[in-house]
Amino acid sequence: MRYTKYAFPMPDCKVVRVITNTDAKNEADDQYAIVHALLSPKFENVGFIAAHFGSRRPDSMEAGFAELETIFDKMGFDKTGCIFRGAPRAMENERSPIDSEGARLIIEEAMKQDDRQLYVTFLGPLTDLASAYLLEPRIEKRLIAIWIGGGAYPAGGGEFNLGNDINAANVVMKSGMELWQVPRPCYQLMSVSLAELEYRVRPCGEIGRYLFDQLVAHSQESGPLASAFRTGEFWCLGDSPAVGLILFDHRFDFDWINAPEIGPNMTYHHTNLNRPIRVYRRVDPRFILEDFYAKLALFASSNP
Repeated sequence: MRYTKYAFPMPDCKVVRVITNTDAKNEADDQYAIVHALLSPKFENVGFIAAHFGSRRPDSMEAGFAELETIFDKMGFDKTGCIFRGAPRAMENERSPIDSEGARLIIEEAMKQDDRQLYVTFLGPLTDLASAYLLEPRIEKRLIAIWIGGGAYPAGGGEFNLGNDINAANVVMKSGMELWQVPRPCYQLMSVSLAELEYRVRPCGEIGRYLFDQLVAHSQESGPLASAFRTGEFWCLGDSPAVGLILFDHRFDFDWINAPEIGPNMTYHHTNLNRPIRVYRRVDPRFILEDFYAKLALFASSNP
């Protein structure tokens, strides 16, 4: 599906295919990236895959699937054939893929005879990409994967998305797939204030109110993890660079680094045995956020 209700044209030669893989019910920022992808006319959105987000919630993938349905419904978009279930859990080892609708979608789109570039964005773990690759290695040179995840270079260390499937990350790192990694110091540049979101997002129709209200609900959660990094007036829209890098690839803001292998404590081991990947140092929050705000406001004004 593709949303094109803008005054500016989008040449067919610029359109790309996009699959979004999201742990959508993990917290509150995936929803912003999902809506941004849906409203970008450059994107032929060929599917949204619900990903698991670890073992703390056994139904995490199903909760994410339901969240995708909610977003489509609130935007008035037909979700038929657009939403898919991914793996319900992490891989047990680096040799055992988890077959799923999501993994099969990645394989199907990668193997199509279609000249348009295929991007697959990962806002959570890499389980479905690793599984797709193990099920069908021929996809290796037929897609670009963008992953929000991993700790700071060069050492690595604990990070939520990586920690939810280290085995899958190692499969991807050791493969030949083109990978653009947005590690934690980079995606944390996407900080926004709640006042900014109340002013720029909440007035934008039913979906704008939902995006804001569900984020505020998450911001009120208590507990050791929440209090460690939340001040009460800001949030990090850390998944949004996955969309922004397809719109504008920030070509001078990444380094080519030989893909590391990852230890059980999420540290990077630089063996220099794997192919180079893009590791982003920074993204432009102004470009990404303003593009999102503008598209959301235009969508709301055309769908009162």
